[in-house]
Amino acid sequence: MILCIDNVLTSGDLKQIQLSLEGAEFVDGKLTAGAYAKTVKENCQLKGDSNVAKEIRAIINLALKRNSLFQAAVRPKIIRPPLISRYEAGMFYGSHTDNALMGDDVLTRSDVSLTLFLSNPDTYSGGELVIDTSLGEQFFKLAAGSMIVYPSTFLHRVAEVTEGVRLAAVTWVQSVVRDAHEREMLFELDTVRRAIFEQYNKTVEFDLLCKLHANLLRKWADV
Repeated sequence: MILCIDNVLTSGDLKQIQLSLEGAEFVDGKLTAGAYAKTVKENCQLKGDSNVAKEIRAIINLALKRNSLFQAAVRPKIIRPPLISRYEAGMFYGSHTDNALMGDDVLTRSDVSLTLFLSNPDTYSGGELVIDTSLGEQFFKLAAGSMIVYPSTFLHRVAEVTEGVRLAAVTWVQSVVRDAHEREMLFELDTVRRAIFEQYNKTVEFDLLCKLHANLLRKWADV
């Protein structure tokens, strides 16, 4: 399931992040790429151990924690520390698949990838996130503060930026539910039961959906 979520960051969050990034130190993005991905990666990333990076990660992690749509769709168990990427004119990230396992001392599995856009789309040209799906390549360029989440199993790329600067946060999630299809079914069940509750309050049908949702989560959860 590919899901776009608007307004993940508040206007205050976004302004604070954008101000913090002015004059911040960026390094070669190849430093965090896998052996094969680094051959097609041309971008910069915020220096990971800087105070600015820590402050921005805290803002993003809080935003992800409070976003009910993200929580219901992804069911995060572990969220990797977000990376802040910067693409200037001529920069791109060629087709690649994210590493299945990430980390040094403690490994985490990448089930879900996410890109949180930090630049207004009218301030740069190109720079779309391009995901290779069964329907062909799908192009995404969202408003600042909006986010796209998608299974980490997809091939994807960032199109070349031809003008301006593209800023985005990226990270990876190990979900409580490993299988993408099972996550999607749970999300759809949760969406239906919420809609029934809002329209009819607590009913027998609502209780049965809650029972089904809980039992499937119990069956599929990896905790």
